Amino acid sequence: MNPRYLTSVAELDNRVGLTAKERKEMESVTELYPFRANEYYLSLIDWKDGNDPLRRIVVPDIRELDRGGCADPSSEKDYTKKPGLQHKYDQTGLLLLTDTCAGICRFCFRKRLFMSCKRETVRDVSDNIEYIREHKEITNILLTGGDPLMLETRRLEPVLKELREIEHVNIIRIGSKMLAYNPYRILNDPELLSVLARYSTPAKRIYLMAHFNHPKELTPVSVQAAESLRNAGVVVVNQTPILAGVNDDPHTLTGLFRKVSFAGISPYYVFQCRPTTGNAAFTVPVERSYDCIQKSWQTCSGLAKRARFVMSHATGKIEVVGKTASHIFMRYHQAADPAAVGKFMVFKTNPLARWFDDYHHPLSDFEPKKLWLF
Repeated sequence: MNPRYLTSVAELDNRVGLTAKERKEMESVTELYPFRANEYYLSLIDWKDGNDPLRRIVVPDIRELDRGGCADPSSEKDYTKKPGLQHKYDQTGLLLLTDTCAGICRFCFRKRLFMSCKRETVRDVSDNIEYIREHKEITNILLTGGDPLMLETRRLEPVLKELREIEHVNIIRIGSKMLAYNPYRILNDPELLSVLARYSTPAKRIYLMAHFNHPKELTPVSVQAAESLRNAGVVVVNQTPILAGVNDDPHTLTGLFRKVSFAGISPYYVFQCRPTTGNAAFTVPVERSYDCIQKSWQTCSGLAKRARFVMSHATGKIEVVGKTASHIFMRYHQAADPAAVGKFMVFKTNPLARWFDDYHHPLSDFEPKKLWLF
């Protein structure tokens, strides 16, 4: 099976049948934010349920036109060293290989890639590879975009080969929602699995950073594709943002954490949804996200609750580590300034806060001796 891709509301209407109001509203959204999906993923949606979570993930919603947010909430432009290359954390380099995905998530934090004529990805990565070769502090590379698995295997293979020839690059990560959006991309391409097996070695593994947002996405076919990746020596982990109307309740999150861990896919990150333009309807207050995760873990095994809850802020990955009735506690899990890694922060609770910038720290610095002076 090679599912057909749909890129217009008219094609979606022909396939599932929209009301005139739905079609008009969706078309107004796609004038600003493009639409892309495929027949496989659309077949998982209950079209009789207007609140189906997978519909929320991929189908345009009029609420995307609400004001607020910005195009680059994590200030990726500040860490772009060359077109298609970001270097924010000393040990990690990002290669943006494509601006195409198997489906466009309505909450995408990089939707500017689908909207702008200014390209942030490059076809020829030779200059970027040379930068990585010269920066010996880089131990791992994240291939991202877009979805790198949208590339033909013959285009992906040379990138993996060159990276593997760099001695100090030990981990190659591939950020992809393909296991959820189109697992047939993996199952129907034995050459892809062969290439991955060639470059995922016992000492230097390739990691597939999967993107399951809801338990319904873990179909028998997607689980089979994940198993094929593991058989090729690829380590599969999962990350997801907390999304209003998709997974912002403990029962759904429990189901997600359980299903991925049962399938041998390790929960890695749970993200606070970034305040990107058009994302307002998907964002959940930080403290409600935290509570939701904690309640979901009450009936999960330890293997199902290994994820860290973080905000990918311009200054680094900020982990929410605890909360009382009056205060919330955070630490820099990762930071653009290496000296800030591990620094602890205490804020007064703010039930309305949806991002790190909505909190106001009572201290001028992070000195431990001042930590409890609220």
